Amino acid sequence: MASNRLSVGASPASPSLTLPDHGLRRRSIQDLHPRFLHPLENGGTRILILENISQEAVAAFRTLGFHVDHYTTAMTEEELIEKIPTYHAIGIRSKTKITSRVISAAPKLLAIGCFCIGTNQVDLNAAAAAGIPVFNSPFSNSRSVAELVMAELVALSRQLFERSYELRNGIWNKKSKGCWEVRGKTLGIVGYGHIGSQLSVLAESFGIRVLFYDVINIMPLGSARQVPTLSALLSESDFVTLHVPELPETTNLISAQQLREMKQGSYLINNARGKVVDIPALIEAVKSGHLAGAAIDVFPQEPGSNGPGFNDDLNPWVTELRNLSNVILTPHIGGSTEEAQRMIGDEVAQALSSYLGYGSTLGAVNFPEVDLRAITAEQDTQIRICHVHKNQPGVLRQINEVLSPYNVEKQYSDSKGEIAYVMADIANVSRADLSKLQELISSTDANILTRFLA
Repeated sequence: MASNRLSVGASPASPSLTLPDHGLRRRSIQDLHPRFLHPLENGGTRILILENISQEAVAAFRTLGFHVDHYTTAMTEEELIEKIPTYHAIGIRSKTKITSRVISAAPKLLAIGCFCIGTNQVDLNAAAAAGIPVFNSPFSNSRSVAELVMAELVALSRQLFERSYELRNGIWNKKSKGCWEVRGKTLGIVGYGHIGSQLSVLAESFGIRVLFYDVINIMPLGSARQVPTLSALLSESDFVTLHVPELPETTNLISAQQLREMKQGSYLINNARGKVVDIPALIEAVKSGHLAGAAIDVFPQEPGSNGPGFNDDLNPWVTELRNLSNVILTPHIGGSTEEAQRMIGDEVAQALSSYLGYGSTLGAVNFPEVDLRAITAEQDTQIRICHVHKNQPGVLRQINEVLSPYNVEKQYSDSKGEIAYVMADIANVSRADLSKLQELISSTDANILTRFLA
């Protein structure tokens, strides 16, 4: 991708839209009379939406005047490379991978929205280097995942899936051996973040004792207790549930050694990321009887669309895993509830719209968080400059020299790693001045991306 990018926008009056306030710092779009970016060179802002993202989010984008192409499935890297060059923003969930090759093939791309919690499916460093902020929804599906874990606790301890499968095949098998109440048992939570802490409260309401392990010290909720090591948690817990991101240090976090440290007859639940558990080692632990069961919602490799495809061609151990008793397998549905998807759609759509229309990067995971109060409809002589640049000395001096003939109404800048971002509103700028400003700012050696919003 070229290192110097420029985008100029003229913004006609746009329909008002109110998106829900989830307690975040992002604005109400209706209150700020937005004037959204419409690149002059291609007639409008184009957004590519994949993986069956909330229709409410799609409708919100279209209401704001964006052109939206919506596909219900994921795309491969090659498909994206062919498709993405004409789009200014893309919305994905967890299956679509936005690699450095995809980013290099997207000269017009301004923003990426991950309509989920995780962002490991995006090359965050490559996106930042190209001047592209990445937004996600870190909170909205927490309750849905926590409730699924509670359901799995009960289903595993009562062998619910086995009895249901047998009865569907005409076999009446009423038994109590190996079936337990969850009351009085110990739940070990690995990762006490938004999901883990909500789960902690729900579990205690069932009379479950809660332990948790996290790499930082966290104040527990209720009667939960933090333990100093993962080994300590594994050795004390009847159920172990994982809620950690996919990082190099969490790959195979639970492998053969950790499975041996778990209690005889205990259960493992993974609704986090597929590479966190060494699944062949888990298969052996269940087959040997050391574990009484498991629930797995995420896998190292997952099909790109619904339908057939979860087989040994995808992961070589799938058939063996599918044949295990008292192992619950679900197709990455932890956050797949109507409520969660609606809230995720609202939150990420608002973040993308705020960036495209205002330049705000609040909530970006790979980018400096910069914001300015909105230019009102009455301030029709003002324009907003959004300048992404390399984080090096002397850039602000250069920019301020370029802006010195004008009245700078407000300005704010911040940096994160090698990327810096400055927003400035200037008044009394004529259309004739825009070309000169474009040339002067885009010609600076630190320029990555410069946008004008008017």
